[in-house]
Amino acid sequence: MNDLVRQHTALGETDLEWLHLLVSEWQLLSDLSFADLVLWVPTLDGTRYVSVAQMRPNTGPTSYQDDMVGHLVPRGRRPLLDAALDEGRIVREGDPEWREEVPVRVESIPVRREGRVLGVIARNTNLLTVRTPSRLELTYLQSASDLAQMIAAGSFPFPGQQVDMDASPRVGDGLIRLDADGVVTYASPNALSAYHRLGLASDLVGQHLGTITAELAPSRGPVDEALVKLASGWAPRETEVDGNGGVIQLRAIPLKPKGTRIGSLVLCRDVTELRRRERELITKDATIREIHHRVKNNLQTVAALLRLQSRRMDSPQGREALNEAVRRVGSIAIVHETLSQNLDERVEFDEIADRVIAMVSEISPGKVDCRRTGRFGILDAEVATPLSMVLTEILQNALEHAFTQGERGTVEVAAIRTGTGRTDGRLLITVLDDGSGLPEGFDPQRAGNLGLQIVRTLVEGELGGTFDMLRAEPRGTKVVLDIPSSPQK
Repeated sequence: MNDLVRQHTALGETDLEWLHLLVSEWQLLSDLSFADLVLWVPTLDGTRYVSVAQMRPNTGPTSYQDDMVGHLVPRGRRPLLDAALDEGRIVREGDPEWREEVPVRVESIPVRREGRVLGVIARNTNLLTVRTPSRLELTYLQSASDLAQMIAAGSFPFPGQQVDMDASPRVGDGLIRLDADGVVTYASPNALSAYHRLGLASDLVGQHLGTITAELAPSRGPVDEALVKLASGWAPRETEVDGNGGVIQLRAIPLKPKGTRIGSLVLCRDVTELRRRERELITKDATIREIHHRVKNNLQTVAALLRLQSRRMDSPQGREALNEAVRRVGSIAIVHETLSQNLDERVEFDEIADRVIAMVSEISPGKVDCRRTGRFGILDAEVATPLSMVLTEILQNALEHAFTQGERGTVEVAAIRTGTGRTDGRLLITVLDDGSGLPEGFDPQRAGNLGLQIVRTLVEGELGGTFDMLRAEPRGTKVVLDIPSSPQK
């Protein structure tokens, strides 16, 4: 719509925002009217109309099989559009049009903002299945007529009341019509069922909706008065009412077709099961986070015990082996600590990589600068846990074997992520040091070092990637990892 309005019309940005607000709301008008809606805006030179938006009803058959957005129509071809635009009134004159052997009633509703008519809504009703309307259909049509008059007067949609139609109740979920005093004149079967879920034992018609709603909801002190006003439809508001084990969502729409409030529409939806599932998910998420937190604590306890044991070791080799085990356990603990703070089983691995680098840097015998470039991004826990161990082993190996006591140097961890999707991406990780380099005849695929064995097993077995160690130029060692950025099934 933005492109069509800016390319073909003279409307400004504030006018465009008003059209967006209208389009966010007009599913309501379409459903109440049982009709298709097409928004036509006059072109810059005033000789044509361009259709910038279209809506089909959920409550009846469509009148348009084709997409009308982007169509251009010369002025004069559709007299109802001309009359609505020029006279600023709703136009219903004329016989039904026939489209592919389907009779269609066409009406035109001017879209007004601050006294100016910005465009015209063509309301097209498929008459093929016309029959004697029920009480529900008559209420729908009367409500649609009131909303159409408000659009023509510039009082609907309500400024500053952007509605999320995916989350808000819709016409078919349940509709209640109130008079000017807030008394129910009609309640659809779905609306009545929703209130029965709250504990209502009687009919809604003839009841003051605000009062009955406040009585069904738990006592909230001063909030009850606000709930009474909201459910009475005095202002455009949304809320949820929780009572008797049920939860319903309410949306109030004041009706002022001629500038004076004549009543209200209240849309309602039973969201009891939805909220129950949400609570279950929240409980499950909290349980998973608590498990990660306890695993982290247990790992830290194991690391502390290993550290105590290493201090009692007389053998330098044994002490160093235990210290390496402490760092391995610590790298896993970092991942679980991060997972304990998240709502899902995914982590921002850059933070983990930085903490692993800082942890391993403590063992450096020289003045080595360890740094990270590039971004790992968000990874699943199934990738993050083995990758943190792999990174720990590679960095330990570089700091222990590449530099001598007091020697200065650098170790750089570079990450490049490719692919746009969650399942087709890969991570290319390079760990480059400027130390002494690999000894002659060294084969990283056969080396018996425990750390390299761990790396090979995790990279090739768990992560499904490749691992290699090369001589760097002019000196040093380069480790290259190429792994999928998502778990391998």
